[in-house]
Amino acid sequence: MATTPSNEFGGLTEAGNVSARGAIMRSLNAMVDEIAKTDIAILLIGESGTGKEVYARLIHRVSNLGGTPLKKVNCGAVDAGRLLAQLRESLGTVAGSGYVKSQTLFLDGVDELDLSCQRVLLSLLSDSEQRCGSGEAALRFISSTSNDLEKEIEAGRFRRELYFRINGVVLRLPPLRERKEDIPDLLEYFLTKHAGELKKQVPAMNASALELLTSYNWPGNIRELENVAKKIVALGDPTMALGDLRAAPATLPRSSETLRFSPLKAAARAASRRTEKELILQALERTRWNRKRAARELQISYKSLLYKIKQIGVQEAESKEP
Repeated sequence: MATTPSNEFGGLTEAGNVSARGAIMRSLNAMVDEIAKTDIAILLIGESGTGKEVYARLIHRVSNLGGTPLKKVNCGAVDAGRLLAQLRESLGTVAGSGYVKSQTLFLDGVDELDLSCQRVLLSLLSDSEQRCGSGEAALRFISSTSNDLEKEIEAGRFRRELYFRINGVVLRLPPLRERKEDIPDLLEYFLTKHAGELKKQVPAMNASALELLTSYNWPGNIRELENVAKKIVALGDPTMALGDLRAAPATLPRSSETLRFSPLKAAARAASRRTEKELILQALERTRWNRKRAARELQISYKSLLYKIKQIGVQEAESKEP
């Protein structure tokens, strides 16, 4: 079976996707292990099928709220009214009694919210932060997107202030073609899982089948690999099950080609990071390094600001906080 990292998060391998033979996933899991127990908002970015919901659930499970249910909101299927109702329910609001519980809210496909829904979410985020600051329970947000939110902001489809609220920590989940060293472990996990479900023996994989699986580009990522594993188990013959895979063109998704190889995209991301650093430095200088006031000016949580200061490597001046 898949190797198990020593950290707490890496040990939760039941979903398969956290297999960490390669350096990319080891680095990702180490970061997740560090931030899971905080209440910092997390933004998961990755192509469809890379396991964003799996990571959201595992982060929640090892967090301080792991004993409570994870509330999932399918952002592509809600209007403003329904979103407001779901958020109020998640906040545990009872008429006249205020907030009564803490909870993790998973905004699946946050980029699919229209502008009216984004306005509703912004108001609830602000209210939640105020409640949290006063010692009352509030929400911990984990969001996911398959699209470049900075591009959505430029196009006027996503609110910049909402982006800054939900991206306390950004975790980028790599596509399967960039972590092919994990394919054997993932395949063994899925074969064992579906063999158990279908009450069949785990099929033996020959060298040619494994070579095909590791040379394929997997446009559907881990979700596609799981479907192939299930087909292998159902047919009991890897050669027959992989017939369609042999005939498939070995091309990368256009969006991933653009994101990975376009200098313009890379330059835009770098410019955005520089702008964010400059805004943080300016706010800190204006407030004479009072980080709580700076966080209020930037409209992000105090803990998110502390993480960003550490992330961008700012040399801290003497704090003037009370």
